[in-house]
Amino acid sequence: MKTKLITLLLAALTALPMTARTRKALYVIIDGIPASQLERLKPPVLSSIAREGAYSRGHCGGDVGRYNETPTISAIGYSNINTGTWMNKHNVRGNSNIQANYNYPTLFRLAKDQKRPFTTAVYTSWTDNRTILLGEGRPETRHLKIDYIVDGFDLDKARFPHKDGDREVLDYDAATCKGAAECIANHAPDLNWLYLWYTDDAYHINGHGHIGDEAIMSEDSLLGQVWRAIQKREKEHDEEWLVIVTTDHGRQYDGHSHGGQSTTERTIWMATNYKKVNGEFSPSRLSHVDIYPTICRFLGFEIPEEQRPELDGVSFIGPEDIYDLDIEPWDGDVTLHWKHTKKRVNADIYYAASNNYASGGSDRWVKVATVPSTDGSYRFKAGSLPKASFIKFAVITSNTALNRWWK
Repeated sequence: MKTKLITLLLAALTALPMTARTRKALYVIIDGIPASQLERLKPPVLSSIAREGAYSRGHCGGDVGRYNETPTISAIGYSNINTGTWMNKHNVRGNSNIQANYNYPTLFRLAKDQKRPFTTAVYTSWTDNRTILLGEGRPETRHLKIDYIVDGFDLDKARFPHKDGDREVLDYDAATCKGAAECIANHAPDLNWLYLWYTDDAYHINGHGHIGDEAIMSEDSLLGQVWRAIQKREKEHDEEWLVIVTTDHGRQYDGHSHGGQSTTERTIWMATNYKKVNGEFSPSRLSHVDIYPTICRFLGFEIPEEQRPELDGVSFIGPEDIYDLDIEPWDGDVTLHWKHTKKRVNADIYYAASNNYASGGSDRWVKVATVPSTDGSYRFKAGSLPKASFIKFAVITSNTALNRWWK
């Protein structure tokens, strides 16, 4: 009898659910590092992160020649990542005179809209990232409040006077990383953004060469203290951290400038410690806008129903069903084409003949059909769509939402 009771007790204990590790996320943008130079140098910290998970090239810049073509410029790249949308939506069009469309919520505003509280942190060498791009404290962002802030070094000319070759920017980055490591070690916010600047200036001034190499290795070394703080948190506090490191744009062939749509300017790279990435994490598919839905899935953020068809990216972790939605007009017909993972699930087809979302309103999404995802296409016959100068399409499954504009 005693043996039987012990056996039953052990079985009951085994059946109890394991307590999930607390999930945290950090995304890092290191400005303007060409993929070719990073891959040649193999910086040790970034290599360590990638060895735990994965590394891939990807793209920025939207679709060349289409409505969402997006200049390969710094603040625009940050906004691609922060909002999960291209420039036609977030409306950040350069590094100055920024008129962001806050109706496309950043990750930070979405975090604060969740049912349970999430703490947030920004560590950045350029203060405008917080005050303008994230819009902290602005009425348009419902007075967004960041819980932990490490920035302002670029505004402190007494502490950080100008140095030859803009090397004071490296000092900003050093102070930023030190503060980030300390904050993560002591407070472990749920959502963290770290931005490092110096590499972009080094390349603008010098192009490809030994100074660019030194800049990459210096930034990698600074990142090391943040990475070690995360590893320590995971070991000592039963936490699971998602780390994503990327760059905001590539560069022209000589390494000096950027902003256009050449292959080298559009090419970015991404490293993550997440082990089981899906097919989105591949050179032909991966882009800036995939970071937003990836972090949302990892942290368990609920994305509002009206926002879901506005996101331009796809999570590179977890299940996936469809990808690469496009539009093909033929005489009066309009056909939606997409690719699929050979897993047959329901795909709902929608259209909206307005874009009120961009101005803070709502769009009437009309569901027209449900088809197997493996069909890979849906045709609107001539006359089946309203006569409108602008139409949005969406194809949505339980795991994926894709959208395209037609105008």
